[in-house]
Amino acid sequence: MKKEITILEDDQDIREICTYLFSAEGYSVNSYGTISSFKRSTANPDIYLLDIRLPDGNGMDVCKSIKDNPILAKIPIIMMSAHLDASTVSSQCSAEEFIYKPFHITDLLDRAAALINRYRAG
Repeated sequence: MKKEITILEDDQDIREICTYLFSAEGYSVNSYGTISSFKRSTANPDIYLLDIRLPDGNGMDVCKSIKDNPILAKIPIIMMSAHLDASTVSSQCSAEEFIYKPFHITDLLDRAAALINRYRAG
């Protein structure tokens, strides 16, 4: 079964790199540069990759709204930021993982795959 990821990242270069990397790994990728475009999505991914600082809001608020939705709450979330640290993020939203930018490509792909395997197994 093909894995699906939804990416919310305002930096076009990072968004394109992530889209390319996950596509090359066999994922179906939905990517968005703003919260407003993300909210119009009807995607049902296996995992979310969310930036924190976005032009029209905060990715941690998006994380909270996903985790508050009983239909989506079990879908794992990886938060990423160059400006905040893991402890700040974990105190404000219930993401399963946090990645600092710049990130190591294999680390990001490995963490995403591990989370999806846990999500599908549970």
